[in-house]
Amino acid sequence: MNLDGDTLSVIENPVAVSHSFHPEKTGVGEARGAQSQSCHAWLRGIHSTNHMSANRLVRVLAAVCAVGLLGGLAVGVWFLVRLLLRPTSSQSPAGLGDTKETSFCNVTEDISVADPRKVFYRISPENSLLEIQLEKVPTWLPVCYERWNSSLGTLVCRQLGYLRLTKQKGVNLTDIGPNYTDGFIQITSEHNSSLENIWQLRGSCVTGKVIALKCFECGTRAKLPRIIGGVEATLGRWPWQVSLYYSNRHTCGGTIITSQWVVTAAHCVHNYRLPQVSSWVVYAGIVTRSSAKMSQYIGYPVEKILYNKNYNPRSHDNDIALMKLRTPLNFSDTIRPICLPQYERDLPGGTQCWISGWGYTQPDDVLIPATLKEAPVPLISTKKCNSSCMYNGEITPRMLCAGYTEGKVDACQGDSGGPLVCQIDNVWRLVGVVSWGTGCAEPNHPGVYTKVAEFLGWIYDMIESY
Repeated sequence: MNLDGDTLSVIENPVAVSHSFHPEKTGVGEARGAQSQSCHAWLRGIHSTNHMSANRLVRVLAAVCAVGLLGGLAVGVWFLVRLLLRPTSSQSPAGLGDTKETSFCNVTEDISVADPRKVFYRISPENSLLEIQLEKVPTWLPVCYERWNSSLGTLVCRQLGYLRLTKQKGVNLTDIGPNYTDGFIQITSEHNSSLENIWQLRGSCVTGKVIALKCFECGTRAKLPRIIGGVEATLGRWPWQVSLYYSNRHTCGGTIITSQWVVTAAHCVHNYRLPQVSSWVVYAGIVTRSSAKMSQYIGYPVEKILYNKNYNPRSHDNDIALMKLRTPLNFSDTIRPICLPQYERDLPGGTQCWISGWGYTQPDDVLIPATLKEAPVPLISTKKCNSSCMYNGEITPRMLCAGYTEGKVDACQGDSGGPLVCQIDNVWRLVGVVSWGTGCAEPNHPGVYTKVAEFLGWIYDMIESY
């Protein structure tokens, strides 16, 4: 209708109203009547138009809602399809990586390492006699008891990776039989010389006695059934592994080296210095960290935290720390100390070692697993790990690498400070401390660990000083 058109014109342009109803050639009554009729029509038009506009608005809103619902449904289906088609990665004990196609680093691994030592030590498992092999004498010989003292015993024990001497005595040669006919090692009169320079070859011992030693026991575990194809550790399998809790939350791993000292990473404690020491608690002899289980465990409060003064948060260099417990641990089948590395004995690339921890099993995990995980990882030589296809020179002499070129197995967040252990001569030793890495289990980016052998002097000094 024409009225509708005029009415719409009036609504869109209010100025036109006065002109549309201007009286022409009519009387006052006619004009008023016509004006009255026009006003009634105008009002009816407005009512009709408002009704039509409301209907249109409802239809538009309904259409928009329908389009929005359909769009949301389409996006949801798209995400679901992506999730279902996402390639699955094979699970590994301490960390997982996506099995994406990558050109793996093919730098040749060093399978042998030059041994710089001139003197070699061992304690006979048969009779506990100390035996020494000099560089130029390829025979293991007993050590004469003359000039021997307990300080030398501690030094020798530490050369072997044991924290301290626990027992020593002189043994009569007549009691050990004619087993040693190639000579003896005797201590020279130069007591101020370094340990490797105080030994000399002799044909006999003046006192007729040789030294027997017993060092601090470590690096052993109770006899346990083997795990076949499993990734969860059984209780007592890694008796030196501890969980470090800060403010009632698992923060890092750690490793028992004595009844009162635990080794961890400096980056775990660097931001938690005094006065927050009282917020740290160490849990030992556990595998499961569920809430129900944790309430049954005994937590050991921390008395002191010492991190290496040369620790660099940017480069992760010197990433090592010690925690002293307020009360000593009670050793058992499930709580035992690990041995430290031997001095100047580097392990070649490819040496099979193990990592354990409660860290994430996926790089994008939200929850830390409640059960201790374990995984075998081979050592990677620094030459290979520092190559351009791996860490391109970022690995310092105080670090070492372990893992796989293709990724898949690695330590991850939550494992920090935990142990990298290797079994050497039937003794488990703390070779590395979980430190850093690019991502978790990414190809060509293996885990990087603090090299414990570089900090033996620091560890012994701290324990003796505190």
